[in-house]
Order: sequence, then C-alpha cells, then structure tokens
Amino acid sequence: MLPPPPRQPPPQARTARGSLRLQRAFLRGPLGVLRLLQLLAGAAFWITIATSKYQGPVHFALFVSVLFWLLTLGLYFITLLGKQELVPVLGSRWLVVNVAHDLLAAALYGAATGIMIDQTQRHSYCNLKSYRLPCAYHAFLAASVCGGLCLGLYLLSALYGCCRRYQGKEEVV
Repeated sequence: MLPPPPRQPPPQARTARGSLRLQRAFLRGPLGVLRLLQLLAGAAFWITIATSKYQGPVHFALFVSVLFWLLTLGLYFITLLGKQELVPVLGSRWLVVNVAHDLLAAALYGAATGIMIDQTQRHSYCNLKSYRLPCAYHAFLAASVCGGLCLGLYLLSALYGCCRRYQGKEEVV
C-alpha cells in the first residue's frame, strides 16, 4: 500500500489586471451620496410624469428627466467601479466631465421644472374638492417638487466638483 500523496495548498487564483473593485470612498463620500439622491429624485420625477396624462411641453420634461437619470446612472457605476480610464478621451478629465454633466443637468432640470410649474398652474382649476373628473394637477405638483429637488441636487454636486477642482484635485474621489 502506498502512502497518500503530500497535501499541497491549492494554487492561488491570479487576479486579473482589469478586476472590478468598488470604490468605497466614492460610495461613502459626498458625491456618491448626491448621485444616489439624484437617481432617486430623478426616478420620482419621471415616474410621476409618466403615470399621468400629459401632453405638449411635458414631453420635454420627461425627456430631460429620463436622459439625465440614465446618464447619472452611468456616471455613478463607472465611478463606483473605478473604470473612468475606459471612457475614451474623457476618462482623464473625469472630474471636469462630472461638473459639466451636473451643470447641464441643472440647467435643463430648471427648464423642466419651469414647464411643470406652468402646467401645474394651468391645471389648478381642478384642485377644488367638488371637481370629480380626473386631473393631473397633483401629479404635476409632485413633479414640480421633484424637479426642484433634482435641480438643487445637481447644483450642489456641481458646486462640490468645482470646489475639488479649485483645490487642485483631479479625481472625483
């Protein structure tokens, strides 16, 4: 009978150069928290609009909210995974890209919020208790509040990015 072969530890798994690691500093930092709040408020904005009967300029508000919700989602996950260098041309200027995104989002959310406030005022006639027909007043009012919240959050994150850039930092985290 032969003795059992000596036990060897299993070979260590090689780590790939492009392995994914969560940037916990971003997740816990101010910009990570702001991005999550932007995603939540943006989703509330476009879901509120999409579930109501809308027409005319409200289509633009819905377009802005869905577009920037998707762009913010992309920025959030690229930064969370630390894969900015994979973005052609813009990866080396990631902080500037984030600030430009936030300023453009704030400007267009300002326009979208203005549209929603106008639509809320146009539908204020059906805010009476005795009015029985379906009306989008409450949905437009909620969307106006969510749009204002989005505007504030994007301005705050743009200000944070500008402060980091002024301090001479090139990274988001």
